[in-house]
Amino acid sequence: MSIGAYKQKVTAVGANVQTISMKFLTILTLAAVLMLPSSYVQAQGAPVIAAIAVEGAQRVDAETVRSYLTVREGDAFDPVRIDRSLKALFSTGLFSDVSLRREGETLVIIVVENPVINRIAFEGNNRLKDEDLSAEVGLKARMIYTRSKVQNDVDRIQTYYQKSGRFSVTVEPKLIQLPQNRVDLVFEIDEGKLTEVQNIRFVGNRVFDDGDLQEVVRTRETRWYRFLSSDDTYDPDRITFDRELLRRFYLKNGYADFKVLSAIAELTPSRDQFFITFTVEEGRRYKFGDVTVEANLRDMKAEDVAENLKIETGEWYDATVVDQSVEDLTDAVGNLGYAFVDVRPNVDRNAEDGIINLAFEIKEGPRVFVERINVTGNVRTLDEVIRREFDVVEGDAFNAAKLRKSITRIENLNFFERVDVKQVPGSASDKAVVNVDVEEKSTGSLSIGAGYSSSDGALAEFGIRERNLLGRGQDLALNLSVSQRKSQIDLSFTEPHFLNRDIAAGFDIFSTETDNQSESSYDTKTTGFGLRFGYPISANLRQGWRYTLKTSKISNIPDDASIYVADQAGDKTLSEVSHTLSYDRRNSKVRPTEGYLVSMTNDLSGLGGDSRYIRNTFRSRYYYKIADGWISSLRGKTGLVTGLGEDVGLLDRYYVGGDDLRGFANTGIGPRDTSTSDALGGEFMYAGTAEVSVPLGLPKELGITGKVFTDFGSLMTVNPSGTNVSDDGTIRSSAGVGLTWVSPVGPINIDFAQAITKASYDQTEVMRFNFGTKF
Repeated sequence: MSIGAYKQKVTAVGANVQTISMKFLTILTLAAVLMLPSSYVQAQGAPVIAAIAVEGAQRVDAETVRSYLTVREGDAFDPVRIDRSLKALFSTGLFSDVSLRREGETLVIIVVENPVINRIAFEGNNRLKDEDLSAEVGLKARMIYTRSKVQNDVDRIQTYYQKSGRFSVTVEPKLIQLPQNRVDLVFEIDEGKLTEVQNIRFVGNRVFDDGDLQEVVRTRETRWYRFLSSDDTYDPDRITFDRELLRRFYLKNGYADFKVLSAIAELTPSRDQFFITFTVEEGRRYKFGDVTVEANLRDMKAEDVAENLKIETGEWYDATVVDQSVEDLTDAVGNLGYAFVDVRPNVDRNAEDGIINLAFEIKEGPRVFVERINVTGNVRTLDEVIRREFDVVEGDAFNAAKLRKSITRIENLNFFERVDVKQVPGSASDKAVVNVDVEEKSTGSLSIGAGYSSSDGALAEFGIRERNLLGRGQDLALNLSVSQRKSQIDLSFTEPHFLNRDIAAGFDIFSTETDNQSESSYDTKTTGFGLRFGYPISANLRQGWRYTLKTSKISNIPDDASIYVADQAGDKTLSEVSHTLSYDRRNSKVRPTEGYLVSMTNDLSGLGGDSRYIRNTFRSRYYYKIADGWISSLRGKTGLVTGLGEDVGLLDRYYVGGDDLRGFANTGIGPRDTSTSDALGGEFMYAGTAEVSVPLGLPKELGITGKVFTDFGSLMTVNPSGTNVSDDGTIRSSAGVGLTWVSPVGPINIDFAQAITKASYDQTEVMRFNFGTKF
């Protein structure tokens, strides 16, 4: 290349470099101008936003779009504020896409609106109903569709299925485009297989083996007989509850240092089974050491309430006994007139000797009064139905023991699914507000039942009942039962707080037909009504009164029946007043394991009608827990009926046999016409049972328990007389074994008994079977 050509090339390159440098400086200058504050730019004559135009908006008004911007007409084209405006529009959730551009002095906003949901549908859900899933998702019809909200709802549906034990569930949302920017949202669900718990293992347990602890936790290993239970499906909330159950179990058995170190659930690669491992640290077992009461209240000594302690030195430590002792002491101190008390158990743990010393400190608590009681959540139930169960009212001294009792009474109404009671501060430091929040449940029931019993044969039942009539707590029931030997219809009504007092009053209207041909060669038909009321005398003592007026007809007496039965044929009217006094100290009225019940019933007939007698019946029951699953019980009753100037009729006498004396048939013992084998009943009776319920080593959820029992009793007339009548009054006894199964279709009882002592004319039976269910 010549020197001249080289110089020309160098000159051209220099010119290009100069041009590029000028352009770069221009860009930097423009950027610097845009970065300056708008006031400065305006002052320097820089471009400003003359107009803001909105494109693409259909449902959303253009002015609404402008309201989300951080710039206005007259402001400079500030990149920072324009970027903030872009983010603000996206954050509204109204738009799927937003873009901004400058056209001269106009800022143009281009939006693409999110569609509106027309409806939401679910496909593939067989285990869960549409309404349940609809309540779970957050999106609803006529709401704006956004991807983030849909993904949240997908996660919610999956979590909802996982709680029911289906961890392999998949949920895929699909959109169906509709006119006017609307969509149908469809959640396509593949529920997958039920994720079951294959194995539950425990690590670190030395005292209790895995089988013992598996009975403590609520979660169960999958087995074929758990087809009606969901306890063998994995639920993380249930695992958390299982940790608490393990803690309570060990604390109840003396292991005060017990800890659950971890609870790990491992899902198999097939996602249909879980292996659960609990790692525990048992610690050592403690016994109760010294147990004392320290009273720091004026004019009260520790000896005044110490007798309420049920803890004995040397017994294994039990946290539930400690909690109960705190409640018992609080109640006892409150009954002595001290409204403001605080009972605290001070624990002195001696790990070296395995001893826990307890000192219950009773001191004056803060002086707090009940300012107000708020009741919420009750839609049907009237406020007064809930408030009348409280032992405290506005203005009373706040008493935690009375509040606990009040909560129990509200729960025992069985009107509510949930009862939450919270104490919150009132308008002053010495005032408290009690908030009661309830969740009502259905109190009406329609039942259809079927079954079989040795007493009545095959039976069918129909019942309709409302336990909270019109939200007033009243009980109205109509029951109809038909069996091979007996049919009955009964209408009953109960007002639990008659005249706004703690008096349960009501009436019964009934009609019964009974076939007694196999026992006494006659049929009966009884129609009548009864009035009743009862009230508590103390916490455990209750008294009741009843008046009954009924007519009975004895008919269908065969020619070869006993002359004593034939003599009773025809219609009779009974007018009877009854009195019952009962004392109940059982720990449960449904399935008692400890405590006792005694009652006395007195019946007086003769205030009108055809029958005149006085009848006294005494009953008692006692329960004692021998060990876990081993419950012993003693039951007994005795009665005497005496005619007032006349003989006692067949329908007013006692009959013994069957359920109260197993091994003998219904009315199987007592006075009998030996020429016809007709049972004639007796005027004096007694019967008793000693029974032990025993576990059979089967899983508890099967509900099968065994029992060993012996029954005894006798029935006689006070002044025996008559031809061909056998009435020796000797004691009868029997012994046997049985099974009780709380089955999915109702309770089933099977008893096998053998009569040991009996009379030649008694009627015996070996097996007694009862089955019944209601739907």
